[in-house]
Amino acid sequence: MKEKEEGVMAMYRDSLPPDYVEEVDTTNYFGWTLLSVALGLLAWLLISLSNAENQRNALMTKACQDPVFAAEIDRKCLAMVSTRDHWWQHVYYAATHLRP
Repeated sequence: MKEKEEGVMAMYRDSLPPDYVEEVDTTNYFGWTLLSVALGLLAWLLISLSNAENQRNALMTKACQDPVFAAEIDRKCLAMVSTRDHWWQHVYYAATHLRP
C-alpha cells in the first residue's frame, strides 16, 4: 500500500506547474510595509504642518487675542480657530513661505 501512495504522490507532484500559486508567495511584504509607513508619515506631516500653520496665522493676525487682557492669548480659541478655508491652503503657504 505504501508504494501505491508514493506513486500517486509522485504523479501529483509531477503534474503541478513549476510556479504553483498556492506554494509560491510573490508578495513583496517589505515594499508594501515601507510604502504604508511612508504614507502614514506623510499624512502625519501634512496634518501637523496644517495645524502649526493655522495657529501661526492666527497669532500673526491676532485672531485669538483675549478680550479682557489685550496682551494675553485665548488658548481655547487657538485650539479651535480656522484662519483659512481649507487645510491644503495652510500646507501650501507653509511649503512656499519659509520665512513669515
